[in-house]
Parts: sequence; C-alpha cells; structure tokens
Amino acid sequence: MRAASWICCLAFAPVAWAQSALEAHLTERAMRLLAGRQAQVAAIRTPEQVRARQEYIRAKVLEALGGFPEKTPLNPRVTGTLDRAGYRVEKLMFESLPGFYVTANVYVPTGVRPPFPAVVGAAGHSANGKAAAVYQRGWIGLVKHGMLVLAFDPPGQGERAEYFDAAAGRSRVGIGTREHIQAGLQCLLTGTNFARYETWDGVRAVDYLLTRPDVDPARIAVAGNSGGGTQSAYLAVVESRLAAAAPSCYITSWETLWHKPGPQDSEQVFSRFLADGLNFSDFLIAFAPKPLKVLAAIRDFFPIEGARAAFAEARRVYEAAGVPDRISFFEYDDTHGWSRPRREATLQWFHRWLRNGNGAVAEPAFETELDLDLEVTPTGQVATSFGGETVQSLNARLAAEIFPKRKAASLSDPGALQDLVAARIGLERPRGQPRVIRQSALSSSLFREQEVTIETSHGMELAVRVLAPLTAGGRRPAVLYLDPLAGSDPPANAAELARLGRVVAIPRLRGWETAATARGAGYSPAYQLAMRAILLGETLLGYQLHDALRAAAYLASRPDVDPARLAVFGGGSGGVLALHAALFEPRLSHIAAEGSVLSWMAIAQARHHEGLVELIVPGVLRDYDLRDLGRALESKPLWIVEPRTPAGARARRIEAEAEFPRAEIRYRPEGWELARVYEGWLP
Repeated sequence: MRAASWICCLAFAPVAWAQSALEAHLTERAMRLLAGRQAQVAAIRTPEQVRARQEYIRAKVLEALGGFPEKTPLNPRVTGTLDRAGYRVEKLMFESLPGFYVTANVYVPTGVRPPFPAVVGAAGHSANGKAAAVYQRGWIGLVKHGMLVLAFDPPGQGERAEYFDAAAGRSRVGIGTREHIQAGLQCLLTGTNFARYETWDGVRAVDYLLTRPDVDPARIAVAGNSGGGTQSAYLAVVESRLAAAAPSCYITSWETLWHKPGPQDSEQVFSRFLADGLNFSDFLIAFAPKPLKVLAAIRDFFPIEGARAAFAEARRVYEAAGVPDRISFFEYDDTHGWSRPRREATLQWFHRWLRNGNGAVAEPAFETELDLDLEVTPTGQVATSFGGETVQSLNARLAAEIFPKRKAASLSDPGALQDLVAARIGLERPRGQPRVIRQSALSSSLFREQEVTIETSHGMELAVRVLAPLTAGGRRPAVLYLDPLAGSDPPANAAELARLGRVVAIPRLRGWETAATARGAGYSPAYQLAMRAILLGETLLGYQLHDALRAAAYLASRPDVDPARLAVFGGGSGGVLALHAALFEPRLSHIAAEGSVLSWMAIAQARHHEGLVELIVPGVLRDYDLRDLGRALESKPLWIVEPRTPAGARARRIEAEAEFPRAEIRYRPEGWELARVYEGWLP
C-alpha cells in the first residue's frame, strides 16, 4: 500500500518484474485458482447461496487474521478539544487492548440535534495518520454535513510510531509501510497478521461509538482511502454493526494486481488467501445487503481494470441478494489518493444512506488544522508519552504463549516430525532419483568443475555447480553446499572443501535469485516473491527444501561420491535449510550451519530484524522451531558456527546453547580458513 503523500510514494515505487521459473510457476497456479474461484462465485443465484458465501468469507478472513482477542475495557479519555464553526474536535485516546493506545480525533457536529449518524474514519499510509490534510478534508466534510466522525491513527503512523527513536525524533525503520512490514512478518510466524491489530482497532472504535449517547447505533459507517480503504474493506467483513461502507483506492483484483505492482503491505497479504478461493470482491460480497460504495482512481497503481471487475462481480451477488441498488461504483481520472471527487462521492453515499438525503452534495470550503494541534498525546507520540504495547510486543507475547504448546514439543517419532514440518512449509516430498537434463565441464585449474542441470518437479530445472578434486580417488566424501549468496564463482568455503578432497555440489535454489534484495526495505523482489508464495499457501522454504533434497539425491548418485559420507553445509538462510534437509535426507550425516539465525522464536521476539523474509513460514511457531530439528538430529555431528541474531549481529554462545544444547557451537575469527574452524566435523 502506498502512502497518501508523495514522499512515501517515491520510497516505494513499483519494481520491475521479470518472472523467474518459480515466479512463472506461482503465477500459473494463482491464475488457475482464481479461475476456479470465479466460476464458483458466478454460480451464486439465490439469497441462500449469498449467505453461504458470506459465512465462508468471514470464516476464512478471521482465520487469516488469527482470530480476535477478548474485549477488554476501552478506558477512553478526552485530552483536549478544539471548537470550530459547526463542529468541535475531541482528542480521544482509548485502549483497544490493555496498554495498546489508540489516538483518535472525534469530529462532533454542533448546532444540530443528536443522535448523529457516525463514521469510523480509517487513515491511509500517511506519516501523520489521521491528521494528514487530505484525510482531514474527508473528516471535516462529513462532520459539516451532520455526521460524527471518529478518525484514528493506525499502528505505525501518526502518533503511534512503534519504532520511534526519541533522540532522532522519527521512526527507526520508516513510518507506515516499513513499520507494518517489520512487525507484519513477525505476526505471520504466530499464524496472525498485522491486519489483526489494525482491524481490531476499528472494531473497538465501533464499541466506543456505541457508548456515546450522541451516536445513533443503527447508523454507523466506515470510510477510508488507500490503507484506510484496506481497513474499511476488512471491517465490512468482520464488523456486523456497520450500516454502510465506502472503501477508496484499494479494491482491485488479484488477476491484475498479481502482475504489477504485486503484493503490497503486510496487512494486505493474507496467508492462503488465493488457495482458499478468495479475491478482493469477497470483501464487498460479505457486506451485502448493506449499502456499499467502491471508489477508484483510473490511474491508480491498484489496477482500475481489477476494480471494475471486482465491482461487477460483487454487483451480481447483490442482485442475487435482491438489492442491486445498494452497491455503487465511482471512478475518477486521477491518481491514487482521496481526492475531492472521491471524497464528495463518499459524502453523497452516506448522505443518502445515513441521512435519507437526496440530491447533489458538495464539499464545503474550510481550512484544515495544523497536525500538531490535533495531537492527542503530550509529546506527539504514544511511545514517549505513555509507552505501552506495540504490534511487535503483543505478537511477541502471543509467541511466548503458544511456543510451549507447539506440536513438535510432544513428538518423539522422526516420521511424525517430518509429516508436521512438510505440512507446515508446504513441502512436496521428492521421490526417486532426479533426472540429469544436461551437464558440461567448466575450465578450472584448481579442481574439476561441472555445471549440471537436473529436473526437480513441475518440469522445472535446477542448476548445480559441482567441484571435485583433480586427482582420481574413487568414491569420495561429499558436501551439499547451501548458500543463497553463492554467485557465479565458487565460494571460498566450497573451493576449500574441494581442495580438501571433497566433492561439493552448489545448487542454485529457486528464489535465491532475489537473495541479494532480501535486506532491502519495502516491496523488494525477495519480499514480493515470498508473499506470492504465502498467498498460495506455499513458502519459499518449502520450494527451496524440495530443490535441496533433489540436489542431495543427485550428489549421492554420482559415481565419484561415497553416499555413506555425505554432509550438508549451510550459510546464512542456507543454514536453516541444512537443518531441514538433514531431517528428510538420512544420508546427510554431518550438518553445519554458519551465520544463520537460531530460531523463529528469536525472530518473533526481536525488536528489529532484517534479511529474513525468505524464511518466513506462517504459523510455524504453532508447530515447530529449529531446536526441534536439532533434537531430532542430535545423533549426528551438528555444528552451529557464528550464529546470528535476527538483526544480523553475532549471537552469544549462551543463546546458541539454549537452542542447540547437543550441538558444537563455534565461532570463526576473521581470516580463519574453513579447515581450521571445521576440524573434526568434515566427513
């Protein structure tokens, strides 16, 4: 999701997308799923079928969110007011969860008798959240037409920066999108989503409105643009007390968004969304028969063709429900944003359905406020005024609650653990020997070098570079070398292994072509590839493990390799793969992970993390962690070398020993060659 301001938009310009073999496979699967879903929705003809579809949508959306927590006291308080012509602004703070402070402005009509219709105002990805001038114009336009508005800051925006650096006076990771992705990847590990907390804030905003005697409980609506359009669409699914909705600059279709610009913010990527047969139009379908207005920009990065298609599909369902007049579409020839034409269309829609009004409605002339004057907190930030919870801290607490109950903790059978892991990461277990498609010799004076291409699955190919000693020696020990940063030249570690008499296979696993971008902020190629897989109920780890196991099987089949003396060496994220590969391939008798993160739990608990997007597995902490793999492999030589924290720093020995108590924990001083570090480990 792009921000409302041009500054944020420049930071997240869409990246060019040249499809790799894996991306082409994911695309083919996505389009097949979407076509099947489209046929199902087209078959809806009766109100009963509409209700069945709505129940399914709500169940799947709540499942993707990770469910909702229990409701707790809101503890609302008004910290100040502004009196303006025809309305006042109350500076409101409430707790959607204990210690999770929501900052909001309540625009209340004056000179008009209550009770008022009310609108929950969801801000888009503006740095100053609810106080961005373009959003203020939406709120003030509504209040000047007799509607009370509760506009709130989403987490990571406005007064709710979750990674706020008081000394620098700004977010450490970047307001809005970057904050959402930082915490959002961690939420996936617990089987939840960043949207869980955004949406819950909206649900609790409705709870607060229902406590006010000046609000008509039968006339509460939701509106928002961009990220606020996202929140509006989700609330239309899960909040049954809403009477009307108007999401702007969000609704499109995955048939169009998939290709360009691709998956956006963490809250806009639900695990298994396409695998479960859902699309953007389902957010609209779930709201029938209530009045809903879809607003779009013709030159938006959310493709207009998708918005038109989503509306057309939803309108057919509204027709089946017998209320075709309760859904409407408005588009304007401009770019992304809550521009005046879309604000006035929103105003017109609510004037009709919340106030029984007819005729044209225009946005009046008025001045917006300095954002500082709308601040609810004394310092302008919850973090420095009250502290409290963040999405990261709430998710870390959830991780700590579910981790002791993970399924692997009670498993002793390696086969059961394999089944559990395969199901969670979406591993298609390979069988039999891989077919060699082609091979060629490469020029090298240091070792015999080959480029071998083997078939993995689905007709896809895997390139494997093989290094072998120059001298003949019959069958030799061999090493499967897994490192996402291994380039066209053999890595120094791999070359040294070959010089030490080992046959070394270096596969270029699917998805590793984006590895160099994994540390990039925003919608990097690595991020978008991982999110495309997650939308399909798959993971990059599952695809890469399949490839690694194919490479191991090929290595064991070579006439110059002793299959009884196979090892696996993993560098960086390849270390996590090495542990998984050894679990599924019993011939891998020695395991080493160098420069790798120690656990998913460490990622979930970390205040900051980077470069780990390809390791993200939705819900993994409910099933297993890397320590469970280590326990299953404790009869084999397992070395953990130079372990890393989620932020990339060196992890302490005590941390590594806590995760892998039976492993050899070693560190590698600068300049030490592999043989010196791994003496005693080499097969």
